[in-house]
Amino acid sequence: MPILGALVGFFAFTSLVSALPASANAPTMPVGPTYSVAMTGYNAVPAQTDGDPFTTASGAFSNPEVVAARSQDLGQNLPFGTIVAIDGPSVPDGTCGYDVVGKTIGYRVIADTMNRKFTDRIDVLFSTKDNYIMPNGTTKNAGIVLGVCHDVSIRVVGYVDISNPANLPKTQAALAALVGGSNDLALK
Repeated sequence: MPILGALVGFFAFTSLVSALPASANAPTMPVGPTYSVAMTGYNAVPAQTDGDPFTTASGAFSNPEVVAARSQDLGQNLPFGTIVAIDGPSVPDGTCGYDVVGKTIGYRVIADTMNRKFTDRIDVLFSTKDNYIMPNGTTKNAGIVLGVCHDVSIRVVGYVDISNPANLPKTQAALAALVGGSNDLALK
């Protein structure tokens, strides 16, 4: 009788899994590689992108809540759709404002690519409205506050098929649910 119960449970589980949307069946790639890269930030504006700042290189919408770009040399390791958790720099230095903006980064989906001149780097997309008041009273965008961070640890935590741009999660909460991670990274 225990075998019959196990079979019924198995068929019920496989029926449930097959009924889930395709993006819920992700990740389809191994989870876990960690990379040490430089990290910067950008905005979806013509001066910082190509001619269409609202469409990423993958064809997805430039959503500042979930998108990140990677340098072209990382294309094999971080293909479009790779979900990463950014653990921050090993040792913050004077050019890195991660301690200020890190809580707004959360999980990110690699959906864009950077200019060929950059290597071993990711670029986090920020909203043009993500601004901080500095100690001297000036206001700066999160991308400027972030600056250039070196030796940033990023972990691959999942994958979402963004060949259909509608599959790109729209919020940090949706990304956290997709990878089964804690919402600690998805505080935004």
